Amino acid sequence: MSLKIYLLSVFQALVTLGPSSSPSLETPLGLTSAGPIVDLGYSQYQGSANTRSNITNFLGIRYAAPPLGELRWEAPQPPLATSGVQQATTQPGGCYTALPGAAPNNPQIMGPTDNESEDCLFLNVHVPGGQVVPTPSGGLPVVVWVHGGGYISGAASGYDGGDLIKHSNYGVIVVVIQYRLGLFGFLAGKAVKEGGALNAGLLDQNYALQWVQAHISNFGGDPAKVTLWGESAGGGSVLQQLVAHGGNTQPPLFRAAITSSPFLPSQYNYNDEKPEMLYSKVVNGAHCNSVSDTLSCLRTADAKTLQLLNFGINIGGFFGTFTFVPVVDGTFIVERPTVTIGKGRLNGERLLAVTNAHEGDLFVNQRMLLPLTEYIKRLFPHFGSAQAAGTAMMYQGLGSNIEQANLAMGEAMFVCPAYYLLEAYGEKSWKGKFSLPPALHIDDVAYYFTSQGPRYNNAKFITSFATSFMSFIMNGTPGVKYNTNDIKPTWNSWQYGFNEIVFDNKPPFFFPNIYASQTDVGLFERC
Repeated sequence: MSLKIYLLSVFQALVTLGPSSSPSLETPLGLTSAGPIVDLGYSQYQGSANTRSNITNFLGIRYAAPPLGELRWEAPQPPLATSGVQQATTQPGGCYTALPGAAPNNPQIMGPTDNESEDCLFLNVHVPGGQVVPTPSGGLPVVVWVHGGGYISGAASGYDGGDLIKHSNYGVIVVVIQYRLGLFGFLAGKAVKEGGALNAGLLDQNYALQWVQAHISNFGGDPAKVTLWGESAGGGSVLQQLVAHGGNTQPPLFRAAITSSPFLPSQYNYNDEKPEMLYSKVVNGAHCNSVSDTLSCLRTADAKTLQLLNFGINIGGFFGTFTFVPVVDGTFIVERPTVTIGKGRLNGERLLAVTNAHEGDLFVNQRMLLPLTEYIKRLFPHFGSAQAAGTAMMYQGLGSNIEQANLAMGEAMFVCPAYYLLEAYGEKSWKGKFSLPPALHIDDVAYYFTSQGPRYNNAKFITSFATSFMSFIMNGTPGVKYNTNDIKPTWNSWQYGFNEIVFDNKPPFFFPNIYASQTDVGLFERC
């Protein structure tokens, strides 16, 4: 495989869930009808009822004001009131996206796409049945989905919430949110701290959760039964919301959390050398370096200019890494997340964590010739030579140089963060492992968002895997069975014997192989 083809495959894997390859919610003529109207106070929205799936979809509900002009790099603000009934029947445009480090495309050629803009703070609500019955108290459990994409890509349109409703036997309401990405959502530096809002993308997510608390009862949902779920950077976003405000967000915005492959890259202080360097790159690229108030200048810069910078800066990053990511801002994220997690005080009451067997492979150049110590130094620039050598030593004997790099990348960025959280939640935590070959990063997603087309189309495997999440959302534990195709064994809390449920199949006939296992003790040493 050529390097160019491999790089393209990495990018395609990361943005498969974005707007360009979204599962369609459109149905043949006559299968949809005008849905109910929901009054949110600031606007009325009419969804569409799908008579085939028996699901009502509200697409493109505005949950915050457009973050344009003076609101660029500010905290999200309430949406303006509108008159009349707004049609919520088409997918919203996504936020501006970019490519991961060392991607092969030229940003001067690609540029922004027609369905992306800064005006992107929308969410989708998917409700079981053809009617919406407001519930002043009680109601259905709610799952809020946060998309992944390295904080630079992804959109709500990539995820059909109806898939989750079907797996729950029509027992949940699904909310799929969007948030600002790349430099629009995660530009950092002292100037942003003083004149705007750091971690704007995380603040968008938090604001969407506040929206759910205020409005989900209008759709028949129970705001006291909200589960926050995300995968990759979406799982990392869930982690950030767990540690928000030192793990004490008030009032609480969700009762439980699911982290699928939670992405936790190095998280710098907002005014560290790297964030300041990135801010200077943006300022210089936007020709704002000759003015004293650089942030005000950036707010007047053309969005397409900033988007081209967004592309170029991200592409210039080290292979498989992402440039614009959350920082420690001192207010919302008050310290490094691992420090807050170590204190054991986190938002939410319980946790389900799922990782894949080969998380790191997509993010390591499989033709790399670097010694592992050098690779680790480039992956973690703040590591000294002794720390990098010590880290590399822990992977000796675990396969070839590439296999060791794959493992180091996967554990550092995705696997270890899951175990930090499991330790913190104690007896109210559960662990799953997706090992179905090839078990790469994001391979699991198609087995709960099944309209994306799972490659291993086995009903018992899919049911056992997908209903685990739904059981956790509805019952607070992944082990409750409500489908005869569910063949997984008893699922105990992770704290008791470091128990994990592994989802795999078994040759030569490739029947589902779902079994209980124990966490490898060597992993604890490496984490």
